[in-house]
Amino acid sequence: MRTYHPPEFSRPAREQTIDPLPIPESELPLVAKNKPADISSKQALKDYFICRKSRELSNIIRRDVLTGRAKFGISDDGKELYQIAMSRAVKNGDWRADYYRGHTLLLAMGIASVEDILAQLYADSAQDPFSSGRQMVGHHATATIDENGNWLDHTKGFNISSATSPTAGQMARGLGLAFASKQYRASKDLSKGFSNNGNEISWVEIGDGSTSEGVFWESMNAAGVLQVPMITTVVDDGYGISVPVEKQTIKGSISKALAGFEADENNQGFAIYRAKGWDYPELLELYPRVAAKVRENHQPALIHVSELTQPNGHSTSGSHERYKKPERLAWEKEWDCLAQFRHWLIATGVAEADELDQLEKKAKKEVMAARKNVWDNFVGRLAARREQLFALFPTNGAGNGLFEKHREELSQLELPLLSEQIDAVRRLRLELGDAGLPDTMKRWLRDTTEELKRSVGSHLLSETEKSPIRVPHIAPVFSEERKKFPAFQILQHYFDEKFTRHSDLFAFGEDVGEIGDVNQGFAGLQEKLGSLRVFDTGIREWTIVGQAMGMAMRGMRPIAEIQYLDYIFYAMSVLTDDIATLRWRTGGRQACPIIIRTRGHRLEGVWHSGSYLAPLINSLSGMHLCVPRNMVQAAGMYNTLLAGDDPAVVVEVLNGYRLYEEQPENLADFTVPLGVPECLRAGTDLTIVTYGACVTICLKAAALLEARGVDAEIIDVQTLMPFDLEHRLVRHLSKTNRLLIVDEDAPGGTSAYIRQQVLEVQGGYQYLDGAVKTLTAAGHRPAYADEGDYASKPQVMDVVEAALEVAAF
Repeated sequence: MRTYHPPEFSRPAREQTIDPLPIPESELPLVAKNKPADISSKQALKDYFICRKSRELSNIIRRDVLTGRAKFGISDDGKELYQIAMSRAVKNGDWRADYYRGHTLLLAMGIASVEDILAQLYADSAQDPFSSGRQMVGHHATATIDENGNWLDHTKGFNISSATSPTAGQMARGLGLAFASKQYRASKDLSKGFSNNGNEISWVEIGDGSTSEGVFWESMNAAGVLQVPMITTVVDDGYGISVPVEKQTIKGSISKALAGFEADENNQGFAIYRAKGWDYPELLELYPRVAAKVRENHQPALIHVSELTQPNGHSTSGSHERYKKPERLAWEKEWDCLAQFRHWLIATGVAEADELDQLEKKAKKEVMAARKNVWDNFVGRLAARREQLFALFPTNGAGNGLFEKHREELSQLELPLLSEQIDAVRRLRLELGDAGLPDTMKRWLRDTTEELKRSVGSHLLSETEKSPIRVPHIAPVFSEERKKFPAFQILQHYFDEKFTRHSDLFAFGEDVGEIGDVNQGFAGLQEKLGSLRVFDTGIREWTIVGQAMGMAMRGMRPIAEIQYLDYIFYAMSVLTDDIATLRWRTGGRQACPIIIRTRGHRLEGVWHSGSYLAPLINSLSGMHLCVPRNMVQAAGMYNTLLAGDDPAVVVEVLNGYRLYEEQPENLADFTVPLGVPECLRAGTDLTIVTYGACVTICLKAAALLEARGVDAEIIDVQTLMPFDLEHRLVRHLSKTNRLLIVDEDAPGGTSAYIRQQVLEVQGGYQYLDGAVKTLTAAGHRPAYADEGDYASKPQVMDVVEAALEVAAF
């Protein structure tokens, strides 16, 4: 029996001089250990069988991509054992911040079958239980809401938050899911069905290469500061795709690099553990022990699992033989975790070699049978749809040859995708002319095209009765005295009343807690309601939004503040990749009704005057984007959003906090409908469309224009997403026949979006008597001081002169 001397991974792989151990021809174990008493032989064999099924599944994923059955594959090969150990430590109510691997864990816990995973591989939208065919294989999710948008009971099972592909993208979400447990443990007034006294762990996994991403460090720092129940497993196979660890991580080890984060004698920080990815008994002992401690004390932990292998390479997009030396490849073959698991089973007397051979054959047989079943069902359903289409083809008459040509081409397809069938009929229509296509086929084309679009595009926003778009409109009610207050005080009054009524509301961000935000909207609220409800964070926008995401996914209603709109770009990845796509990419299975509160528009200086909203419009499809002109309108929008179940960004007018506004008596109840522009001034000569801070500018300009004999109509779009759902703008344009768009974004930014919506989507071009004009900010960023502001953003006289030019047509 040979003694194992582990390779020194702390040294660069290319500098290692260790001779690879020869591949054993016998079943002699490479690791000589006794079987711990608490590991039963029955369970060990079951674990081995699951691992073998997982490995065979990984092999099928790679094979089916390389042979063309599937588009892309990524799998668990070489990473099975630690997931088996993790499955022993997970409890109902826990969450996983899914990362784009992990089918072994799902198989071990009985959450998913081989068939489920293969359905996602083949993009079978009808059978993929994780994403309805919208995500690549390896991106898992469990339902957290029902088809009506009602929350399910999260304490009854293991919850998997939907994965995203951008590396380390799961970190901010994982932090938020853990932070929610902390909030549930501290609060006694929150809804049931989300937590059992905050005992839930957030399980986060990340590849070692991805620990170089900034969000990893931001999240680990925040987890240590906040002391939340998060266990982060770093999956270390020595490479980040092709780049070895020593070129990515200082000291060649993430656990060594994080030494300064390790908990001290005062328990500040988090615990760090190290394990070998091939060591079954070590992993089986470690994970439950770590979980028990984290669950009880809410101190985060990091488990660095090293000496892992990657038999099939990082993914199907490349081969690891291109960048690994023969010595490394030989080591990986010998120290593959399943090879070592097999040796351990034999060495400890759990099983004989022939028994394991039979288990391996059984695993392969089951996976191959599942593969055939999934593929045959997928192809069979599509073939049946093809036959239904063929039944509509005429058998004689004009164009019969064309029909037969397309029938033959479609018949030759092994996988007759619905898109292929639709495209064939569209080509037929092109060749025959619309009149030559039978009415039955026209209806088929219309209905099937709509079906396909819905199959891949539904649930971008809530389609339930809880949708903010369906919230009833409640008009503001004003007293006879028409009381006026500084706008920041109106927000104080609003948040005070709203938060007092609703215990599930939370507000946080930089300077939000003790001083009540930099513009005093939350002033005094922490003192009244406590630091659990209204609190400060560090300067870390990425994880501020991540905290809010986890809370919102677990039944709370967070209002997370980004201090200025300019800083929202630090959080854009979690907003655009995760929050905005969540409901859509899960096919309506998960929701995240988060509100991002920020402020922008007019103020002096480059980084405190953000009006660059086009990047948000182009990136945040799946969220609402509200641009209230004042704080009363902002309050109404908050009411609407809080009555709904979608995520949103609200951009308040930065220089509007000191202006006086009339406060409604029903401040905490009235609603502003989303996607409904408001006409603030009727006019006959031209329509001026604007939003946000430019509303006041345009209203002042309209007064000057009236003195010049020009009657300008001023319309506030109010929300950029959704945009004018009832097409009100085109009805206004049909009366004035002239259009001026005013906004503070860069040229070609939001104004271009508004122009496209009004002229193209709403068909407004047919009503124009002259060219549409857009008045925007300058191409550069806003310069400092009055001179800079005057020359950088639209002013009253700019609007007047532009309106006169448009009206002169």
